Amino acid sequence: MAKFYESLTPELAAFIKKQHIFFVATAAPGARINLSPKGLDSLRILDEHTLAYLDLTGSSAETAAHLRTAPRMTMMFCGFAADALLLRVYGQGEGVLPRDQRWAKLRALFPAHPGARQIVIMEVESAQTSCGAGVPLMGYAGERGTLSEWARKKGEDGMAEYRREKNAHSIDGLPTGLVDD
Repeated sequence: MAKFYESLTPELAAFIKKQHIFFVATAAPGARINLSPKGLDSLRILDEHTLAYLDLTGSSAETAAHLRTAPRMTMMFCGFAADALLLRVYGQGEGVLPRDQRWAKLRALFPAHPGARQIVIMEVESAQTSCGAGVPLMGYAGERGTLSEWARKKGEDGMAEYRREKNAHSIDGLPTGLVDD
């Protein structure tokens, strides 16, 4: 049976902290709905109403584009280990860019992952749990080093060029705001 919460309780926060993967969903008007997996120790609970994750450069930038026009966002956490639980967190998202005044303070909360392009802040409006009995049991085998190694090899200049080429617009042509226009 589903249960709703107005904030992240200590129990929900503890569940979130145990997860190695989470999913982020956004949708801008007239654009495709985006659902992205996230990992690599990139999530922080700032308080019972605020989540933040370090967004690393990748092949697209849908979340950044969507949040500029429609800040609605959902995060989902699945109990793949012993905890048979699904947690959806609903709220409003905002991207904080390296050129923003808040960047340095927020960036210090995360490991030194290369290729960081923004920090997404989610103001939690509600959370909902359900049983998760249909989610398979899966074990954690470790993090992949591929993304970090790719970003490290490209270097800051190479990453900036990649973002200009690949992350300036969403797959639907929406501007992401990740590069200077």
